[in-house]
Amino acid sequence: LKIATCRPLPEPDVDELLLLDALREVGVDARMTPWREDIDSADATPTIIRSTWDYIHHVDDFLYWAEAASSRAPLWNPIDIIRRNVHKSYLLDLQMRGIPVTPTVLARRSDPRGLAEIVSGSRWTDVVIKPAVGAGSFETHRLRADDPCCNEVFSKLCNERDVLIQPYLPSVEGHGERALVWIDGEFTHAVRKSPRFADGAESVSEALPISSAEFALGHAALRDIADRLLYARVDVAPGFDGMPLLMELELIEPSLFLMQNPRALQRLVEGIRRRLQSAARY
Repeated sequence: LKIATCRPLPEPDVDELLLLDALREVGVDARMTPWREDIDSADATPTIIRSTWDYIHHVDDFLYWAEAASSRAPLWNPIDIIRRNVHKSYLLDLQMRGIPVTPTVLARRSDPRGLAEIVSGSRWTDVVIKPAVGAGSFETHRLRADDPCCNEVFSKLCNERDVLIQPYLPSVEGHGERALVWIDGEFTHAVRKSPRFADGAESVSEALPISSAEFALGHAALRDIADRLLYARVDVAPGFDGMPLLMELELIEPSLFLMQNPRALQRLVEGIRRRLQSAARY
């Protein structure tokens, strides 16, 4: 089994050694493989994508690699799901399907409008902007939409890439953003993530229970693809009315916070082993 990663890692992956050791304990020969060194490989070994966190800077190459890897052997998660999840415009698609999503505006690259003009119809003043293709807190900023200095930050980013604009949800400071971890058919646990901007350090809690409202939202977000996923992460936070809103649906390379829940680690290992056994039969 190849576990796709990147080198150097932009930040430590606390799941890496846990997963490697757990796989080896059940007889799975697993090795970390930087995806950029694997682009021209002819190795027909099944691959699970994990810490490929630099893909946001090489999207075309990453998708080329993922397509090639998928053509040679099983790739988890599947290539069509990866392709659709790369650009966060998927949030708009989910919103159109009736999923409660954090209100989102997409500004395409080189949009000539300023930030205040884009959000003028929404009455948003305290906003978050982030790249539509992004990971971690890369170029994620909290801004005042009516502040000319903040508009410079937005305009610079928008000149380089597509940008999402969303209202800042105050709930992320108290209740916190909750990352709901899905592994091989079920939600296993959640963690609380503190607000994180512009490549700041991530701070997460111990494992937390998932509320009934969060559980319902998570299932609704995954409804059409749940049976095809090995792993997923559904990030949610209470909206202005207190009900959870979807912030991101991470299906490519999310941290799964396996240290916080040993059962989740074992469920991932068993899901991988079962898929490997199934692939070996064909």
